Amino acid sequence: MTAHVSQADVDHLERARQLARRGWGRVHPNPMVGCVLVRDGRVVAEGYHREFGGPHAEVVALESARSLARGATAYVSLEPCNHEGKTPPCAQALVAAGVRRVVYGVADPGVESSGGADTLRRAGVEVTGPVWSPLEGRAENPAFFHAAHGESPWVALKLALTLDGCVAAAPGVRTRITGQEAEREVHRLRSGFDAVMVGAGTARIDDPRLTVRLAPAGRVVPRRIVLDSEGSLPSTAALLEEAAQIPVHVFTRKGAPEEHVARLEGAGAHVHAVPVSAGGGGGLDLGAVLAACREMGVGSILCEGGPRLAASLLGEGRAHRLYLFLAPFTLGASGVRAFPPDADAFDWRSFLPVLAPVLHGRDTLIVLDRGETP
Repeated sequence: MTAHVSQADVDHLERARQLARRGWGRVHPNPMVGCVLVRDGRVVAEGYHREFGGPHAEVVALESARSLARGATAYVSLEPCNHEGKTPPCAQALVAAGVRRVVYGVADPGVESSGGADTLRRAGVEVTGPVWSPLEGRAENPAFFHAAHGESPWVALKLALTLDGCVAAAPGVRTRITGQEAEREVHRLRSGFDAVMVGAGTARIDDPRLTVRLAPAGRVVPRRIVLDSEGSLPSTAALLEEAAQIPVHVFTRKGAPEEHVARLEGAGAHVHAVPVSAGGGGGLDLGAVLAACREMGVGSILCEGGPRLAASLLGEGRAHRLYLFLAPFTLGASGVRAFPPDADAFDWRSFLPVLAPVLHGRDTLIVLDRGETP
């Protein structure tokens, strides 16, 4: 933080954050950004980045405010950009509009797009920021921040579990854990990812479609990814019904039965052979899987289980965010635990709460991010 911020500054910046979130699913891989213009203590305009390639939040707000922007304070959730991309630099637009002061939440991590704060200061604009902590700031656009420094896709792990930590009533039993409200939220989350991934067990037992149906469609239709070392996914799987329209990628081990591979390809799946994990157990090499996804242009993945895949992602440090939907009931001793016994060795202190818990019907969504810098 570069200067004192008042309670009014905090409140207006929080409003910018809430506006930014309206861009979920429509702007990625660009960041979600919100802007509030305040003059003489009164909000004169608001804006947010609505669509990839469209006007940025600052420009939307400035066009709405017109002459009222002169002498105003701009509250922006992300440092105004400083480069000519699909749209002109927002820092220059704020200067040209005569904005007196800019307060921003988090610094832009991009090599080309950062530096807007310095541009504004050189033009005589008072700048305050970053106001938020690095962890709080990254939480709003984690995949965008990860892409600035990471080579593999940003991975979020979603699990629905009971109060006693179960994901199913018994092994191999399809079990509904959360209600319809939580299911709608999962579909909304899917709309903001490049791909949705599950393990072979989840694909067989739950037979999911992994599509966005209960929420508005995002700009990009998420690919479906199944990790299935033997290629045992049945040709009748629900997610293969729309394989011609929505790609399905099945990752198998090298040397998987040729007849299984041929059957899956005949059903419309794209099959990728990768090495097995060096750790043994027959699981696939997750590093190789994620590298292949990156080559396909996948920058973000929502993994929806199951327990074995979840434990592997966590154990290898490949999960960057946890979406935990907690349902208010228990399944008892026969239930399938969300995390196997050997997951107890995992250092859970590396994950920190970054968003306030939210109720979806009777279920509570808890969001945790891995605490280290990406």
